[in-house]
Amino acid sequence: MNIFERLTHFVKEVFKTNLEIFLEALKLSPNAQGYVSGSVTELLLKKKLEEELGFEVKRIREKWEGKKHPNHHGDFYFRRLDTRCWFVLESKGVKSNSEKWHKLYNCENIKKFLMNHEDKIIWIDHQAEIENQVVEWLNQNLPKFQDEFAPNLYDYEEVQKYLKNLPKKPNEKSKAILALKDYSREQTRRMIDTRLNYVKSKVKVLETHFPVGVSGASERTQATPRKDEFNVVSIDIFLRYPEHKFLFANPKYLESSGGDPNHLQQNYIIGFVFTDEEGKQTLSLTEEWNEDFNEVYETFNLEDDAVNEQDMQVNTRKIILLNERD
Repeated sequence: MNIFERLTHFVKEVFKTNLEIFLEALKLSPNAQGYVSGSVTELLLKKKLEEELGFEVKRIREKWEGKKHPNHHGDFYFRRLDTRCWFVLESKGVKSNSEKWHKLYNCENIKKFLMNHEDKIIWIDHQAEIENQVVEWLNQNLPKFQDEFAPNLYDYEEVQKYLKNLPKKPNEKSKAILALKDYSREQTRRMIDTRLNYVKSKVKVLETHFPVGVSGASERTQATPRKDEFNVVSIDIFLRYPEHKFLFANPKYLESSGGDPNHLQQNYIIGFVFTDEEGKQTLSLTEEWNEDFNEVYETFNLEDDAVNEQDMQVNTRKIILLNERD
């Protein structure tokens, strides 16, 4: 069977429906799309490590299959074929709503955000005055913020809340809020999305998200991973890039949580994707993250960092595939 026939057969047998209904259901379910995206990311990452980089890779048992070892909270075990040292890899994606979360639909917020993360921006001359460079970049690349998009936007909930406690003396925020008071939730959302799409046409934020549970078994003191739970974290940036592209970091080199030096932070700004006038996209990354997996591997202490092979919890479940005709 060709790939279309195999997919049709799979959908019919597993979901008892046809491709049209299956596609519509997938489109209507962001959660389902997220699970599929995660599976695609893990499969492509596994293939990259095995076929491109020459590592042996084994999947770690899922948490619902039994309690995980406290130092094996990752997705894969991997080893270089010329060694017996196994390590743990955690696979993640980027935060999908970073630009909205940081309210980068207002010019002042964009300016402050870029200035706060100037160490991750390749076009910044760090020996020169930073603010002038950022303002110049904004004027050249996002000129609508000088006129059409100059007034600040606020989401619907903030507008309604602010209207209940308007200051007696007008200020810039109250003027902007009053200009939005007659807009519906949907109209406000569309205006914000329009600006965000405009911003992302020139700059996209690469941000991690590491929320986890806290339990006695995990030995965590807060709801973020400990630095010793895995040896390397892989981030697939396809939500902000035209293709699946992986960035890697040794968690020991990432800045610690303020609450516990043995823990990671919940979020890290990895860097940015900048788009020039010709549509060429350029990665601009902080030094802790690397496109070259082998460079991160070289930071390991092979004996001290390797997991005990006797403790490995390999996923041995066999997936029963549907019978397919060739």
